[in-house]
Amino acid sequence: MHALYVAGGHVLRPDGTIVEGDVLVDRDAGRIDAVGSDIAVPADAETLDAAGGLVIPGLVNAHTHVAMTLLRGYADDKPLDAWLQEDVWPVEAELEPADVAAGARLGVAEMIRSGTTAFADMYFEMDQVADVVAESGMRARLGHGAITVGKDADAAHADFETALAFAREYDGAADGRISTMLTPHSLTTVDETYYREYVPQAREAGIPVHVHANETTDEVEPIVSESGQRPLAYADDLDVLAPDSFLAHCVHVDAGEIDLLAERGTAAVHCPASNMKLASGMAPVQAMLDAGVTVGLGTDGAASNNDLDMFDELRDAAMLGKLAADDASAVDAQAAVEMATVGGAAAIGIDSGRIEPGANADLAVVDLEVPHLTPRHDLVSHLAYAARGSDVRHTVCDGELLMRDREVLTVDVDAARAAAQERATALVERAA
Repeated sequence: MHALYVAGGHVLRPDGTIVEGDVLVDRDAGRIDAVGSDIAVPADAETLDAAGGLVIPGLVNAHTHVAMTLLRGYADDKPLDAWLQEDVWPVEAELEPADVAAGARLGVAEMIRSGTTAFADMYFEMDQVADVVAESGMRARLGHGAITVGKDADAAHADFETALAFAREYDGAADGRISTMLTPHSLTTVDETYYREYVPQAREAGIPVHVHANETTDEVEPIVSESGQRPLAYADDLDVLAPDSFLAHCVHVDAGEIDLLAERGTAAVHCPASNMKLASGMAPVQAMLDAGVTVGLGTDGAASNNDLDMFDELRDAAMLGKLAADDASAVDAQAAVEMATVGGAAAIGIDSGRIEPGANADLAVVDLEVPHLTPRHDLVSHLAYAARGSDVRHTVCDGELLMRDREVLTVDVDAARAAAQERATALVERAA
């Protein structure tokens, strides 16, 4: 067995307990082979030093638009609709394939450096994103974002045909690390006609569906007034809700919609930083968890966050969850960590998010020997409330090292930064 031996640290187990122990990875299979303190280690195994560290599942960014790193800090302090229509969409109309590649490369470098090993991405020029994922060693579920608002029928159909073609062609790419999805942008930016035509085609092909839903009240009220039903009931009528579907945001969902998510087995992805920055509202995360809804965490795009550090998202989720529920015990540390790991993995349909034999070998090592993670009363609490992306020492995906001792091995970070700055500057100049 071609093995990686993660040795000398503590390990976060699936039940939330912390144990001293090692992790043995079968690199040929890309899976965890053994976890414990008495592992038979092959003589030729490569050793990864985890002494003074905590081995955790690689974090899962279950909803983002990774190439939007190019728009980080470009347009801030506006509500969602104005932000999209006045700033983001005009710039995105000028995007070139090389822009998306540069933004994605910067984004994956940022995620690797902060312990994220998998992400779900909805954007444009997704073949460029797929190429970046392949070279970076990360795992991703990718979809071309289809929008019909403001387009004639031919253009709208072409957008969905592009989305389906990408999903069919790239599923299983990068030695299986890439999976795909159909991604209508939202329930209000895509006309019902296209849902009824293309969702059945996705279902027939076994392609999951991912869509923005109930992010703001402006995405709720038009559907209620036009259809006489809540947005998720409308989505259910369009066959959007299913066990392999997942919805981004779900901020303004009522009790009936939460029950509907639970009944259909459809996951929700909470994006607390973006929701706060755009003043979209506070998602009822604890109510969804109590109802049995699978909840993952996502950063959304760096234009509305403004970073891709999932540790920031963990802390925001726990804090905002308490405010939303008016209960200091809501969305506790363990729940927040689960949302960023096994919850996100389940939402996007990958076998990651837990450290146990048979799971994908996607993990990170957090350095505990820093002042802000001392003393060690409760390491799960530290992950939720005190840890930072810069505390990650090593990142491993599919059994392969993506970062060792803070050095990213699969992306030239300096070159990625330079290219992103150049492409972002030119992009904004074209849009102006």
